[in-house]
Amino acid sequence: MSTVAVDELPNDVEVIEHQWISVRDGTQLSARIWKPQGADEQPVPAILEFIPYRKRDIKRPRDTQIHHYFAAHGFAGVRVDLRGSGDSQGVLTDEYLPQERDDAEDILAWLAEQPWCSGNIGMMGISWGGFNALQLAARQPPQLKAVIAVAATDDRYADDVHYKGGCLLNDNLSWASVMFAYNSMPPDPEVVGEGWRDMWMQRLEHSGLWVKRWMEHQQRDDYWRQGSICEDYSAIQCPVMIVSGWADGYPNPVFRLVENLESPCKGLVGPWSHIYPHLGLPGPQIGFLQEALRWWEQWLNGTDTGVMNEPPLRVWMQDSVRPRTQYALRPGRWVAEPSWPSPNINLTRLPLSPRHLQWPHESPPESDPDKPVSVQSPLSVGLFGGKWCSFNNGPDLPYDQREEDGGSLVFDTQPLQETVEILGAPTIELELEVNRPVAQVAVRLSDVAEDGKATRVTYGVLNLCHRHGHDNPQLLEPGQREKVRLQLDHIAQSFPAGHRLRLAISTSYWPLTWAPPQPVKLTIYPAGSHLELPVRPPRSEDHQLPALPEAEAAPPPRSTTLERGEGNWIISRDLARDESTLHVIEDEGRKRIEELDLEIERSGREWYRARGDDFTSLNGETLHRRGLRRGNWSVLTETRTLLTCDTSHFHIHATLDAYENDLRVFAKTWHESIPRRYL
Repeated sequence: MSTVAVDELPNDVEVIEHQWISVRDGTQLSARIWKPQGADEQPVPAILEFIPYRKRDIKRPRDTQIHHYFAAHGFAGVRVDLRGSGDSQGVLTDEYLPQERDDAEDILAWLAEQPWCSGNIGMMGISWGGFNALQLAARQPPQLKAVIAVAATDDRYADDVHYKGGCLLNDNLSWASVMFAYNSMPPDPEVVGEGWRDMWMQRLEHSGLWVKRWMEHQQRDDYWRQGSICEDYSAIQCPVMIVSGWADGYPNPVFRLVENLESPCKGLVGPWSHIYPHLGLPGPQIGFLQEALRWWEQWLNGTDTGVMNEPPLRVWMQDSVRPRTQYALRPGRWVAEPSWPSPNINLTRLPLSPRHLQWPHESPPESDPDKPVSVQSPLSVGLFGGKWCSFNNGPDLPYDQREEDGGSLVFDTQPLQETVEILGAPTIELELEVNRPVAQVAVRLSDVAEDGKATRVTYGVLNLCHRHGHDNPQLLEPGQREKVRLQLDHIAQSFPAGHRLRLAISTSYWPLTWAPPQPVKLTIYPAGSHLELPVRPPRSEDHQLPALPEAEAAPPPRSTTLERGEGNWIISRDLARDESTLHVIEDEGRKRIEELDLEIERSGREWYRARGDDFTSLNGETLHRRGLRRGNWSVLTETRTLLTCDTSHFHIHATLDAYENDLRVFAKTWHESIPRRYL
C-alpha cells in the first residue's frame, strides 16, 4: 500500500481531536472528527465508525489513514468510542447490546444536526464496526443512507467467533481475552480530565467476564438472535457493500447477504485475513478506500459512479499454492457473478467409496463400495489447522494437511485430467453412526499436489447433537445410523491438472474447536455418502472486469518503535508426559505516538494443551498485558484466563490486576463452572 502525502491530497482537512456527543441517558461519548476544509460553509456527508478499540491511541494510525483520506475527498470521517471504551463514559458489558444501537442512533441524529454535515450519513467498519453497521441498517434510522461492512456477519451464532457448526471455537476464549484486556484500560487523562481514575475503576469492577456469558449460551437462542440480521433481511432497506477474505472467518455472510438482501447489495471477497483490504494480507491489496469513495458518492451524494453497473459479486479465484502458515501473496485472478446463487455454478456430486472420491464419469473401484469405514481421531488432529479467523500477525494459517490426515478418514480423487475450479460452499452428506451420545465431525477439503503436499482449501465442523438445527440439539443414539448434511465454508479455488482433491474426516479438531467430552468412534457408510462441489467453468466475462485500483491511504501519525514485537505459533510435543501444546505469541511490542507523547505496550500469549487421549485434559490459557505511559503517569493491566473441563462442566479461572505507577491498585478473581449442554 502507498500513502498519499497530505499536501498531495485534494482537500485540506481539519481534525477535531476530541468531541463529546451526549446520548439519550446523558452519557458522553468521545469522538474524533476529520472535516474537509470549508465544510462549515458547504456541508458534506459523514462516515461513522463506532467501535471499542480506542481511537485515541491503539487504532490511531489506522483511523488516521482511513478517515483523513475520506475527509480529503469530501466526506467527514467520524470515529466514536463505544460506551465504556477508550475515552467514552460508561461501562461496556457485552458486544452488540441494544444499548449500543440506541447510542448509535443518537450519534447519527447528532451528526445530522451539525452545520458541517449534509444530513446524509454512511456507516463503515471491520468486524465489530461492520456488525453494528448492519444492525443499525436494520433499524432504519432516517440519517443512515448506506453501509460498508467488512468481515461482519448476519448470524451471530452460525458465523462468528463463538461457535461453528454448534462446536465451541477456541477463538471464543481468545477473543474474550482480547476484550478482557481492552476493557481493563483507562481513558486518557488529557481527554477526560481528573475523573479518569473513577472511570477506570468502574470499568475494572463492572465490565465483567464475557467468556462466561458466551459459554452459557451453547445453542442458538434469543441471546444470539438479538443482533442477527438474518432474522429479518427485509428490515435492511439501505444499500450495503459486504466485504471479506478467504483467510478471514467471515466469507459465508457475503454470499447470504448478496442472496437475501432486497436493497442494493455488492459483495467482494479477496484473499485477505481479518483486515481492511487496502492493508490486506495475504495480498494482493486493493484500492479499497477508492472503492469506498465510489460507494459513498453513489449513495450519499447521488452521483452515478457506475458502481451498480458492475456484477453484484466479485471474488478472488485462488490458484493452487504450497501449504504455508503465512502468505504474503495468494496468486489468482478476479472473477464475478451476475447473481447469487449463480446460474454459472454446476453442482457436481462425488460419491464416496472406501478411500476414494469418484467423479460422475468414473466407475466405482472394485472393492466393496458400501464397506463401512471407521475412525477415532487422536487429539493431535487439528494442531496444524490454523486459526478460525486469521489476523496474519503470525503463522496462523493451516499447515500441510498430511500432518492431520493420519488421524482421519481420507478419500481422494484420481489425479485431475484438466483444471477444475469451484466457487461456493461445498457440502457433504454422510450416512454415519457413532458410539457416544455427544460427538462432532470435522471435514476438510484439500488440494493435493503431485508430490503429496496437501493444502487445506475449505472445511466445516458439526456438533452432531445439532444435526437437526442449532436451536434444537438432541443426543445421539449410539450405534444408530443417521444421515447428516454439513456445509463447508464458501471458497473460490482452482485445482490444476495432475492434482487430487482430498476429503478428510475426523472426530475432533482441537484446538480450533473444543473436543467432545469423550473419545468418539465414527463409522461412515460410503454408499450413503457424497460430496457436492460447486464447479464453475471459466467465463470469458472474467477478463472484462474493470481493474481495481492500487491501494492507497493517508499517512499515519509519526511513531517510534521502542521495543519490537513478535508473532509466532509454536507446537511442541512432550513425549514423556504425552502432552501437546500450541503456544501462540501476539506481542505488539512497545511504541510511542509522538504527537501524543504517549507510549503504548501490548502483548498477548495463548496456550492450548492436551494430554494423550484424555479428553478432560484439554485446557486453554491466555495472558494479556496492556500499558500506557506519559511522563510520570503510567498504567498497566494484566489479564489471565484459564479454561478447563471435565465430562460434565467447563471451568473458568480468571484474574485481573491493574497497576498505576507500578503500584497495584485493583485485583479481582473469578472462579466459574458452566454445565456442558450437548457439547
